[in-house]
Amino acid sequence: MDKKDEKILELLKEDSRLTSQQISKKTLIPITTIHNRLKKLRQTGIIKKYSVVLDNKKVGRPISAFVHIAVDYRFGKQSQVDLAKKIYSRDVVEDVCIITGDYDVMVKIRVKDMDELNGFVVEYLRMIEGIERTKTSVIMHEV
Repeated sequence: MDKKDEKILELLKEDSRLTSQQISKKTLIPITTIHNRLKKLRQTGIIKKYSVVLDNKKVGRPISAFVHIAVDYRFGKQSQVDLAKKIYSRDVVEDVCIITGDYDVMVKIRVKDMDELNGFVVEYLRMIEGIERTKTSVIMHEV
């Protein structure tokens, strides 16, 4: 990676819909070079995917929260990765991370209301064998 790749990636992080031609105009790098560099960035796995950022209020999920999970490994035989995959399969889950510190897993969720948040944490997460405790932090504002 060099400065040209960094410029291309910076523009794509702002708007992944940009075409090679638009990136070329903004960076003053020839379009063929842009095309080849994008291809290389995808092939090497630097660009994993292109995504969409939603307005969560408009799609009916205005409440976001982080749920920290402490795992008790004396119960159940599943690994942290298996647990994370199981949790990630739920539609309210945006991200699942295995972390260090007082908790083992951190989950970012988006829900329509506090009842849905309560249902996810109390009726789903806390019922999974091996989850010792949870701590939920509701996100007040995202920048």
